[in-house]
Amino acid sequence: MKPLLALTLAVALGLGSGAMAQTASQAVDDAEEAAALLRAAVAELPKAVEADDQVVAMTDVIRAYELGLSALRGGLRQASLREAELRDRFEAQRGQLSRVLGAMTSMQDSPESAMLLHPAGALANARSAMILSDVTPGLRAQAEDLQTDLDEIATVRELQANAAGMLETGLASVQEARRLLVSASGDRSSMPARYGEDPAELSALQEAAATLDEFASGIARMETDIGAPMEDFEGAQGSLRLPAIGTILRTYDEPDAAGVSRPGWVIATAPAALVQTPWPATIRYRGPFLDYGNVMIVEPARGYLLIFAGLSQVFGEVGDVLKAGDPVGLMGGSEAPAQEFGSQFVADAKEGGAAGRSETLYLELRRGNETLDPAEWFVLNPIVEPQQD
Repeated sequence: MKPLLALTLAVALGLGSGAMAQTASQAVDDAEEAAALLRAAVAELPKAVEADDQVVAMTDVIRAYELGLSALRGGLRQASLREAELRDRFEAQRGQLSRVLGAMTSMQDSPESAMLLHPAGALANARSAMILSDVTPGLRAQAEDLQTDLDEIATVRELQANAAGMLETGLASVQEARRLLVSASGDRSSMPARYGEDPAELSALQEAAATLDEFASGIARMETDIGAPMEDFEGAQGSLRLPAIGTILRTYDEPDAAGVSRPGWVIATAPAALVQTPWPATIRYRGPFLDYGNVMIVEPARGYLLIFAGLSQVFGEVGDVLKAGDPVGLMGGSEAPAQEFGSQFVADAKEGGAAGRSETLYLELRRGNETLDPAEWFVLNPIVEPQQD
């Protein structure tokens, strides 16, 4: 941008630079840090293939990649909002800006006419010029600050353009990590078990239950000795990590468009998103149930159940003991082809909310026969974002 135009913009719009520069700069930093996370995650894949415990290694790779995507999404969204705000300010001052530009252009075309601008004559005009010379350094500083802000926005836009290629490369790697995770999870025959599976009792309960509530209550009543709680689950209230990265579509007991409410959270996730248990737990049920898709029910402590519903694939067997962070499954859906993923991701990030997150995970927490509001147990940021209006 030419200095004259930058100065004119600063004078006409009266923009302060501090908050603008700080926000744009933070967006650049966030996006660049996210890009580094993505590259690091992809670089770990060869090591994970050779790891003794591929489940842990692949889980770490996939989660690092998804965290990088989430951070990049946030940085691009922040930059897009700031860019839109700047454009709106320009648009709102279009008339004033045009008049100032017109006057300055006329002065440049006819310098001698400047002597006639002041109604009191040449002497008063000279005095005005002296005053303007005093304030020019301040105006120039504003213009330079504005130029810095615009340069930062340009940097973010360049990063957006480069993100497509970077994401295209990383997508193939994370897809391979998911494939290996599915294979490795099926081979985990050494998982510790706390009790034996009773398929007859589970099958009878599944056939008899007409709702997820009845099914979960029935599982809670099953005569199985899982022993004492492995850790202080109740002491973790308010600090649990959400099982997947996404956006909350509906909160506890919030009705949907049809007026149906559920005693849990509905979380929008990206296709094939990783789902993990937030706490050490024993698998009490895994498999399809009614129209919920695949359901995973785990017991983190005596009397408590965590329910994850809507998964495409589930890992483990009934009775397996999981560590905190162990994968319980993957969401369904199809990702865009590699050559389209990057550009589509950038567009969805700008839109925000649940854009690009086509799958829905249902999360429910139960204590005995009552359901609990997940908001009192789980931490939102940075794993799950609230729905944006």
